[in-house]
Amino acid sequence: MIFSVVRVAVYVLGIVGTSMAVPLAVACIEGERRMAGVFLSLMIAGWAAAGLFLLRGRRRSQVFDVRNAFGVVGGIWIAVCLFGALPFALSGYFASFTDAVFESVSGFTTTGASVLAEVESLPRSLNLWRCQTHWLGGMGVIALAVALIPLLGVGGFRLIKAETSGPTKSKFTAFVSNTAKTLWLIYCLLTVADAALLHWAGLDVIDAVAHAFSTIGTGGFSTRNASLGSFALPLVEWITFAFMLLASVNFAVHYRLFTGRFSEVWRDTELRALVVIVVAAIAGIFAIRAFAAADLSATFRTTAFQVASILSTTGFMTCDYLTWLPGAQCILLALFFIGGSSGSTAGGVKVIRWTILAKQLRNELSRILHPHEVISLSVNGVTGREVFVPVVATFVFVYLLLVMVTAFFGTLSGLDLFTSFTAALTMVGNVGPAFGSLGPTSNFGAIMPALKWWYAFAMLAGRLEIYTLLFLIGRMR
Repeated sequence: MIFSVVRVAVYVLGIVGTSMAVPLAVACIEGERRMAGVFLSLMIAGWAAAGLFLLRGRRRSQVFDVRNAFGVVGGIWIAVCLFGALPFALSGYFASFTDAVFESVSGFTTTGASVLAEVESLPRSLNLWRCQTHWLGGMGVIALAVALIPLLGVGGFRLIKAETSGPTKSKFTAFVSNTAKTLWLIYCLLTVADAALLHWAGLDVIDAVAHAFSTIGTGGFSTRNASLGSFALPLVEWITFAFMLLASVNFAVHYRLFTGRFSEVWRDTELRALVVIVVAAIAGIFAIRAFAAADLSATFRTTAFQVASILSTTGFMTCDYLTWLPGAQCILLALFFIGGSSGSTAGGVKVIRWTILAKQLRNELSRILHPHEVISLSVNGVTGREVFVPVVATFVFVYLLLVMVTAFFGTLSGLDLFTSFTAALTMVGNVGPAFGSLGPTSNFGAIMPALKWWYAFAMLAGRLEIYTLLFLIGRMR
């Protein structure tokens, strides 16, 4: 069993190492010799380790039970984050290995919180790697491995289920490897389309690709200190707005669109709820900000962009929302609790969970008024889904408990209560920016090293929906 777990982990690291060919090419083009050496060395190391295990265990396959699957996925994600931190640590641009790990975990979990104050001082290849970690972690490194390595198809669905967000998981096709390939094909098509449009709108190729990685992965790392706002290109902001929302939609919906099953799309309960939340949040914040706005079109654009950025947990910034009126900030803060759709690259509690709880609340109120009436809960047009209520309620309880514990540790490190609470929300929800002293114009570089390690744990727990790391910890006892 241990051999199988290590083998899968090494294969995944080999895939991640291979992906470093992209920043390696940029390093060669830009004349960044040091970074070229770093990326090349790590690629070779990943290939060598994967090659050894491939030769030794070519015909061996492993079926992972549910408990082992959670442990395997948690262990692999920790290994990937540590391996992904090596380019940062070896670059000489990070103050410590702790900072390098924090940046890597923030990247792969698509959180987008950075320890850097001057990202523009980094080599372009390293900045691209920061954004690429979002892209790799967004769809999931396990899903990528299952798509590329056929032997992981045995028990591979359990690994993907342990990595995928949401209360329900299902295969689109008969074979899990085909499902993973389909997911990644759609993911790649969205990325290429986003990068092409961003380049057409005015960004150079490297910036366009980097921000496409961050957008489709709903991460938020940027190649500029002021994020996308530094480009001052409204068209870029609208393109990014659209793709942030697309990335926060369940990829099962994208699959239905991809296969021409258009009639099934709008029947998706979560998609309808997501649209309502987006429209309501934009309308509410814009109504509050419009009274003091000198430019209504710019106000509407920045409002729509920030709503999409926070709800999708991408975390891009085009303005400092801490300067907004308190009512507008309150609506934005509420979005921190929601997140995107299940089965998307977005973080947070997920829209479907809040939808199920809202439906259950409605049913409970109906039972009070009509105690003898038979009431059922429906999701996606299917009735009898009451089984999800305790599952969702338990997850929300554990999620909020982790937020409170993380906030408590933040206060112990010297952060004020509001900053600690919103930082905890953004870590567990993989959002990126917080409020207070860790707002959109700040960074996490000055916080205590011990808190950075806890935040790294919180980001991983949030990305893997908490249970995965709990099972991993349980197996290590």
